[in-house]
Amino acid sequence: MKPLEMVVEKLREDAKLPGAFIGIAKEGELVYAGGFGYRDAENQAEVTADTVFGIGSITKSFTCVAIMQLQEAGKLSVDDPIVKYLPEFRIKKEERTQRITIAHLMSHTSGMPSLPSLYYAMRRSMEIDPALKETGSKFDLTAHDPIDTYEQLMAFIGALDFELLGEPGAEFSYSNDGYALLGAIIERVSGQSYESYIKQHLLDPANMKHTVFLTEELGDYDNITTLYTSKKTDEGKEVFAAPLWWDAPSMRAAGFLKSTGRDMLAYAEIFRTGGKVGENRILSEESVRQMIGNYAGLEPSRHYGYGLMVTPHFRGGTLIEHGGALKGIAAQLCILPEENTTCVILTNLDGAPSAELLASAINAAMSRPLEEPITSYPEIPCPHDLLKDFAGTYRSGEGEQIEVTAGAEGLVLAFQGMEFPLRPVGEDSFVFQMSTGLVKWIRFIRDESGSVIRVAFHFRQLIKQAKEA
Repeated sequence: MKPLEMVVEKLREDAKLPGAFIGIAKEGELVYAGGFGYRDAENQAEVTADTVFGIGSITKSFTCVAIMQLQEAGKLSVDDPIVKYLPEFRIKKEERTQRITIAHLMSHTSGMPSLPSLYYAMRRSMEIDPALKETGSKFDLTAHDPIDTYEQLMAFIGALDFELLGEPGAEFSYSNDGYALLGAIIERVSGQSYESYIKQHLLDPANMKHTVFLTEELGDYDNITTLYTSKKTDEGKEVFAAPLWWDAPSMRAAGFLKSTGRDMLAYAEIFRTGGKVGENRILSEESVRQMIGNYAGLEPSRHYGYGLMVTPHFRGGTLIEHGGALKGIAAQLCILPEENTTCVILTNLDGAPSAELLASAINAAMSRPLEEPITSYPEIPCPHDLLKDFAGTYRSGEGEQIEVTAGAEGLVLAFQGMEFPLRPVGEDSFVFQMSTGLVKWIRFIRDESGSVIRVAFHFRQLIKQAKEA
């Protein structure tokens, strides 16, 4: 067994991951197609380069490609205010609404915090999913009617009582709502549905034959993965089949495409070649450059472009990437333009170690030791008397919550029933290591008086909760 396969099988065994695909292409040619485990464990159906998986939020870069195409056609500018196309969009008590541009939505810098919209947008599929009861979801889907249309989404956002995180362009916080609004803009500018625009102007020209929003579009094609999720039991983690795909018609632009390893490597060519897939030009070189521009800092070495994360000084070149996650989905895509290399990771279990699999694939593609870290951080001591500033509970509108405690040994982060020591790496910045070895970075945010009010965690800004009396 080759070293990469050994690493993958160890990660797969530890995560109880039913199936995964790893694809590596050089100069557009598939050089490694690794199918691991099963797309359907019960029937032992194998994974291939043409197995359809969900790609989750990698869909966001497709949405940005569409926006850039419309800009090239002279139908919009990314610097246009969004109210030019969505005049009914409003944020309660906010005069800044008029200053939010299309580019701010693309770079997650509109200032909108995480909102609960996505769950209500997925409500119709979630509430008929028997797996939801087994996993013990605590989110109350009945608290609001389903959000089926862009108009309903804008009305929902307008009725919420929240403040922007800052002036548009100043603060990064991952926003599914922002990308849903991009879908609405694409529809109004193009005069066709978001889904049909993506098919006509991106999927078809890129020859992505098995990439769809709904698996029903594939007809009798049956090389489609079963979805899996997990629940906690007395014996530990139990993985089980949960075949119903969640959908959100009003938020498809944020993360609901399904695709194959072969199709995704074709799509990645846009960013490797400067806009072309084969002989077909999808974007201009200038549009590709704009998509990987620096519009928001994510971490000390990584920034966010338009629907893509970019590490500009990665081993002498550039690393372009994005991940996706949803029930039954954990996926990663990356492009190393200077290496003429692209990689894709597709799995059929939520919470699967897709980022760890991608790191191993990148190292294998670059002939590096498979365990070599993708990112490293120097230790920069934090004065002990400052640690109490960071202690508290932080929560997002999407239901994500973390607890930070300060003790004699330093800070400890608790989330999803696990605890991790935090290591200081910069001013108000820390990292922690997952059990898989993956290192994650977080940053605390202060207000003008110096008080900690939020934390940047998992690409979202979580709000510090007031202490109960």
